Amino acid sequence: MIAAGDRVILSGKGKIYVVRAGEGSLGTDLGMVDLSHIAGKEPGDIIRTKSGKELVIRLPRATDFFEQAKRSGAPMLPRDIGLVIGLTAMNKYDHVLDAGTGSGVAAVFFAGVAGKVTTCERREEFFRIAEESIRETGLSNIEVVNRDVLEMDGQYDIVHLDLGVTKEHVIHAFSLIRSGGYLVCYTPFFEQMGIVFDTASGLFSEVTAHESIMREMDRSERGTRPSTKVCHSGYLTVARK
Repeated sequence: MIAAGDRVILSGKGKIYVVRAGEGSLGTDLGMVDLSHIAGKEPGDIIRTKSGKELVIRLPRATDFFEQAKRSGAPMLPRDIGLVIGLTAMNKYDHVLDAGTGSGVAAVFFAGVAGKVTTCERREEFFRIAEESIRETGLSNIEVVNRDVLEMDGQYDIVHLDLGVTKEHVIHAFSLIRSGGYLVCYTPFFEQMGIVFDTASGLFSEVTAHESIMREMDRSERGTRPSTKVCHSGYLTVARK
């Protein structure tokens, strides 16, 4: 049951509204919504605007966070985040260190799988945005810290870097990872991928690099064919200690 203060999504007629159940109202293209009527309902229930239009209530997921989060840069796409999770077999026993928080999108996805996520962002303005956005998700297993990853210590099962990776980052990450754990670096250019791969090859037992490509399909009355949209996003280098 949805309680006052819970974040929910109202969806209808191709429109999506992220709101908090409780006092007040929301003005939409479909009419005014009394937010107090949401409390006590269940996901999937219908709420009507004052003009009689129907909106479906649903609970937010990480994919909604990707669409709605306040942006502080270009976040990783869900498909790339999914590859990080899959290639490392991330699970509920893992403590993940995510560096280069940005908007916090990757950290939120990881937190849905891992036992704990520590995400660090050295730029204070980005840290503030991420801290506020992640707090709104209600996830209790994410810690956001305003610190350079090169200053981090401790031991982690997986270290994920989405930043301007240097040789120093890879070397320091190696010292943070438990035996059998993984380093994954997301890089937009070949040159950065090469730095990661070459440095990691001298430290880790296994190193692989992958290009991330996913092509959408266009379907119409005329037929179905691959979309002409850009299907490449970046490179993932995966190293196991």
